[in-house]
Amino acid sequence: MSLQDHVQAFTQDGYCVIADLFDPREILALRREVDRFQTEGLVQNVRTHGDGETPDESGKANLQLIPLYDKSDLIRSLPFDDRVVTIVSELIGDPFLLHLDQLFLKPANVGTGTSWHQDNAYFKIANSLKGTAMWLAVDDATEHNGTLRLVPGSHRTTYPHERDPFSNHHIRCYPPEDQAQTIEVAAGGAAFFCYGTAHSTGDNHSSESRTGMAFHFLHADHAADDLVAGDRDRRPWITGPQASGGFKEYGVDVRGSFHQLCETA
Repeated sequence: MSLQDHVQAFTQDGYCVIADLFDPREILALRREVDRFQTEGLVQNVRTHGDGETPDESGKANLQLIPLYDKSDLIRSLPFDDRVVTIVSELIGDPFLLHLDQLFLKPANVGTGTSWHQDNAYFKIANSLKGTAMWLAVDDATEHNGTLRLVPGSHRTTYPHERDPFSNHHIRCYPPEDQAQTIEVAAGGAAFFCYGTAHSTGDNHSSESRTGMAFHFLHADHAADDLVAGDRDRRPWITGPQASGGFKEYGVDVRGSFHQLCETA
């Protein structure tokens, strides 16, 4: 498919999937960072016993880490990669910024999914097609290990959300699951879905852990000053007149450094 075909799918269905966005060497470097995060105890289990508060000590785990930019020079540079910039520019238009970044890890056999939700239930932008997640498969994401499920066209409907009792901070909704598509993504590929697209992930029934990284991008017209909590509000401009390659936000220009950092990782 051409990039314009992906843009058409994104507009019509609320998502598109681009295979082989990153090469095996780059994915290996990202996996090494994930291993380091676990070794350093940075990844946290957000699953609860069903009351939204009490940590689940049954062995089941929905592991997350947010943000990522302050923990890894490699990952900090990834959203500035030309391949990402080109795609996001076409999907949501310029100028845009990086809204947030996070990691989702499902341990082998006991990893649990994230309930159905629309990102716009959190962010509440006026046009949900002006924000997109880039959900990057760090490992092969399959139906067996709990890959993404997406409801095509759901960005046209705003579903009521309520507190998710099995998470310490998530909310959930109830879209028409019979219309959902299971999106299998090989490592290095990415699903791009707009802020209004209802999505969920399943449990990991495999003998290997499965990690995905999500980078959220937002068009300038919808970037309210108070959109992100102050303790992680760096929000670097990726394109447009305010873009500095991260220099203004991070103190270093990271444009063009992702692949080089992967080579030395």
